[in-house]
Amino acid sequence: MKHVTRTAGRLGSLLTTLLLVAITAASVAYIAPGLLGYERYVITGGSMSGTFEKGSIAFEKPVPVDDLAVGDVITYLPPADSGVTNLVTHRILTIEPGENGARVYTTQGDANADPDPWEFSLVSGTQPVVEQTVPYAGYVFMALADRETRIGVIGVPAALIALFAMVELTRALFAKPEDDQPTAAVPGPVATAV
Repeated sequence: MKHVTRTAGRLGSLLTTLLLVAITAASVAYIAPGLLGYERYVITGGSMSGTFEKGSIAFEKPVPVDDLAVGDVITYLPPADSGVTNLVTHRILTIEPGENGARVYTTQGDANADPDPWEFSLVSGTQPVVEQTVPYAGYVFMALADRETRIGVIGVPAALIALFAMVELTRALFAKPEDDQPTAAVPGPVATAV
């Protein structure tokens, strides 16, 4: 019985360690891009298919607006009168001079047949430009946007870790004192000098 208990304890300890390593790795992967100056956007539509697919994560670095060029892929909020209320990640198709020296942009999704039906200017001094994408990783963020999924992914493992800790604590509290004592060494035969 002790062998089974010891094996179960080792297995539980191994699983806990693996879970903690996975949580640490995921946390580092989540935090590191921000520390390196990147913004992260999840691609939720198919308008850039062929370049990057729905469910990808786009890592973008802010650049000065004056450095933007035709061909750059940017994420922006279309003009209020466009009817689009979500961020859009599309390629810059044209840059034209506008009123008061402001640059006017036209964009298009790589998978779209036509340019976006709006023109816009950027009011900020910087604009995020896509530098790298990771396919399918965005599905994790899309799933975690759902409350029930977050409970399952975060709450259930946390509850299992807490349960494992309670079992170990209970075992420690109810352990027999002689179980804690090291086994006394049995003296062997004594040799005498002749």
